[in-house]
Amino acid sequence: MAKSSKQYVCQSCGGVTKKWAGKCEACNEWNTITEEIIENSVPKGLGNSRKGNAINFVPLQGQASEKKPRHVTGLAEFDRVTGGGLVVGSAILIGGDPGIGKSTLLLQAVCKLALSGKRCLYVSGEEAVDQVRMRAQRLGLDKAPVELASATSVRDIIASVDDGGTPPDLLVIDSIQTMYVDTVESAPGTVTQVRTSAQELIRMAKRRNICILFVGHVTKDGQIAGPRVLEHLVDAVLYFEGDRGHQFRILRTVKNRFGPTDEIGVFEMAQEGLVEVANPSELFLAQRQEHVAGSAVLAGLEGTRPVLVEVQALVAPSALGNPRRSVIGWDANRLSMVLAVLEARCGVTLSDCDIFLNIAGGIRISEPAADLAVAAALISSQTGSPVQGNTVFFGEVGLSGEIRTVSQPDVRIKEAAKLGFDQAMIPAPPKRKSKAGSKKQQYPLCIKQIDHLDDLVNLFAQQKRAA
Repeated sequence: MAKSSKQYVCQSCGGVTKKWAGKCEACNEWNTITEEIIENSVPKGLGNSRKGNAINFVPLQGQASEKKPRHVTGLAEFDRVTGGGLVVGSAILIGGDPGIGKSTLLLQAVCKLALSGKRCLYVSGEEAVDQVRMRAQRLGLDKAPVELASATSVRDIIASVDDGGTPPDLLVIDSIQTMYVDTVESAPGTVTQVRTSAQELIRMAKRRNICILFVGHVTKDGQIAGPRVLEHLVDAVLYFEGDRGHQFRILRTVKNRFGPTDEIGVFEMAQEGLVEVANPSELFLAQRQEHVAGSAVLAGLEGTRPVLVEVQALVAPSALGNPRRSVIGWDANRLSMVLAVLEARCGVTLSDCDIFLNIAGGIRISEPAADLAVAAALISSQTGSPVQGNTVFFGEVGLSGEIRTVSQPDVRIKEAAKLGFDQAMIPAPPKRKSKAGSKKQQYPLCIKQIDHLDDLVNLFAQQKRAA
């Protein structure tokens, strides 16, 4: 019999050390290393006493199996993020901050799917059955034929689901950090328990063609807690984001084997639960004030969806030796790059000023197309000249100050025109040899193309002189 041994595992990144330490050297987190007991395997390889079963390889040109339809929940934003619905036999992991609404979103999706005739099971390891019923009553979904259970043992869950009868169409595990396998000598939520529990549940779901949804806790950095291999095991990883000071919630795809990544679904937290937002651009711009210095509208793109958001900047004189740089909803390193380009290439002095940048509405923008809108907001605040006209911006800023083209400009411009904007400031197309018979692109609004960030600075300078 193999002897058991001890190892010390970081509960944040999964790193293994031989002894306990207060700080993990892999992720630099403090007080995350705990002791776990493992069973040592005999270091003799496979040996020659037993041969494995041969695997039957089939040609790629063979007949594909029958394609099964997806489970469409009826929540349009949720179905959009998952690629058109839940794939049969897939495993999906949803993570988010505590209290952001993960359980509420899944309960709404499960109840709508159950009302369409699908058999759905909801297993909660954090709440009692009565607590889940109370939430369903508050949301007006208590009539849905969803089967509830409160359990944490993976062995009991698999025995109840995989009983030989008709398998369910959907199984929800809330959350994977509360589950445990009784053959693993470690506490629930540890790296070994999370990995083993997920592997056993996914293996059962793949064998029985059950779609399984995991709820995952996140660390203080916003990453899903537990081993990184958990995100590799599942077919899709969704993050439920949002600022508690705003009513909007963003469901974002970071991995999807059956659909596009970087897709977003927008919800609004209301008394009756999470309400879908069909046109998020209109809501993000609902409280925008026109003719205010330091405000610019970005025509962004999240996945396949165009989103218009307001970029707000405040440039104020600083009495500090090291001026402040505060960013909400955007990359702070990207802001530092734009500031350096404005000062080094365009002669705009910002090094002695406090800079505050905010993406209004609680959404986070990560694409480089926001560079031009951020630069416009900064110059507008620094000169005190508001953006003239109903103008949207998009474009990437290079280190030499050039404005680079971004993907799908037509989609962005059409969304801006639909919301009433009459002007767009975009990058100039790359200079290529004209082809015979080529036609100039026609847009539904006035287009201003710029090659360099100097053109934007000169435009605001002219407006200031005219005023």
